[in-house]
Amino acid sequence: MGKLKQFLLGEGGNISSTDKELYSPEETSEPLQKSLEENDKIIQKEFSLSIDFHYSTLIVGKRDAIVYFFDTLIAKDRLTEEIFEPLVTAEGSDSVLQSGDLEEFRKEYFASVPYKFAENYHQIFWKLLNGYAVIVIDGMEQALCINLGSIEKRSVTEPSTQTIIRGPKDSFTETINTNISLIRRRIRNPNLCFEQYRVGQDTKTAVVIGYIKNITNDELVQEVKSRMEKVNVVGLFDSGNIEEYLTDKTLTPFPLTYNTERPDNIAANLIEGKVAVLVDGSPFALSVPTVFTDFFISTEDYYQPFFMASFIRLIRYVSFMLSLLLPSLYVAISTYHHELIPTSLLISVQAQREGVPFPAVIEILLMELTFEVLREAGVRMPRAVGQTVSIVGALVIGQAAVEAGLVSSVLIIIVALTAIASFVSPIYNFSIATRILRFVYILMGALIGLYGVLLLVVIMVIHLTGLRSYGVPYLAPVAPLLLEDQKDVFVRMPVWDNITRPSYLKPKHTKKTSDKGSNSGPSQDKGNFS
Repeated sequence: MGKLKQFLLGEGGNISSTDKELYSPEETSEPLQKSLEENDKIIQKEFSLSIDFHYSTLIVGKRDAIVYFFDTLIAKDRLTEEIFEPLVTAEGSDSVLQSGDLEEFRKEYFASVPYKFAENYHQIFWKLLNGYAVIVIDGMEQALCINLGSIEKRSVTEPSTQTIIRGPKDSFTETINTNISLIRRRIRNPNLCFEQYRVGQDTKTAVVIGYIKNITNDELVQEVKSRMEKVNVVGLFDSGNIEEYLTDKTLTPFPLTYNTERPDNIAANLIEGKVAVLVDGSPFALSVPTVFTDFFISTEDYYQPFFMASFIRLIRYVSFMLSLLLPSLYVAISTYHHELIPTSLLISVQAQREGVPFPAVIEILLMELTFEVLREAGVRMPRAVGQTVSIVGALVIGQAAVEAGLVSSVLIIIVALTAIASFVSPIYNFSIATRILRFVYILMGALIGLYGVLLLVVIMVIHLTGLRSYGVPYLAPVAPLLLEDQKDVFVRMPVWDNITRPSYLKPKHTKKTSDKGSNSGPSQDKGNFS
């Protein structure tokens, strides 16, 4: 999208020096003219077809002036109080403006409000579209932009996709400033940095990358910035639009970025040494780099005793294998490997399949596809009836299919167990990868039995071993085996024993704790309160 340029911000104001925009050279605008009439023609020509664009003419001292604003982007009650009242009472302002220094005028009449100066038309257009009221005064080559931004926004609510029983109940919203505040409330560290970019030729959406500069590896931060600068899109409305630009160019069903709507998730990742990406208008934040085991870890694991968290985490790994392999194993064994089934169970299964007109592979593909349709219908339908449709639909269709002799009852059990296991993953997009691969495994099991299933497992492991996320092996810390990082992978060790950050992130500081105090575990002293 053209080269990266530093947006001219002027002095003062409340936006950090890391605020950047992506501009094309042809977008650079002409400088503001001294003639108010000429300036007015150009500004009104740009927004003449917008019904929410307004302007008001008035006299400041002895000079003509015009205030421009969008009434849909500003707080109207602040317009009168912070703009018109100071301007109307600015009787002695002409002597201040004679020097041509708009800064002196601002100090005199707008000392306590957030502001920016604009020196060309493009900057004026940009500020107007971001909730500023722009004051253009005759004879001045600068415009004063006062921040009056006020947009209706959704309040902070509970997460809708990553619910937990114990832990914080807040989630990100569509407002990027709210999301940043939710993170800063958790990490009160002056080294926590948020750098802003503008992405999208038409939308100019704010995209923020966050990291802790005394923890996160500098090369990782630079790589994220480099990929951000290469983003070339017309519009950006959600973090999903930018996700493919930030991931490694690899054809894989497995997600290479971590997305979440939980602020505590992102805060924990930042403390480990990762980089977060927030997009204005999106309630989902991204975190990079990502490894395979990240998708089996829930923030709730750290809000309950370690032995409980370890047990539940092991269940997630087992559920992943069930969701991926159970249907294909059923097809392979029932088609090619009857000898692996105990005789009594084999007789029961074959008795249930008697009269079923389809082979096992067609039978299970039909039911899996039916369940996927029901699952998608439940997601897309209104919330009040969506869950009912999913549950009732599955029960009615399953029972009717068995009674009609289209499928066996044991297959309904297999499909139900597989579906339930697929919901165990804390991250939704990871379960989608499992659902896609499940059909491939079913076909391989139908073609060459267990040999096909095992061959596909080997191919998948080789594929996972070759994946990288910002240079980090996707299977780290399992392959390559990093013994120092094994305390929080398959099980979670006690917090006092897990004091190092993941070594594969190459953080500047490997320890999560300071040198003060002791981390030898809980005290054995019973204490004496008498």
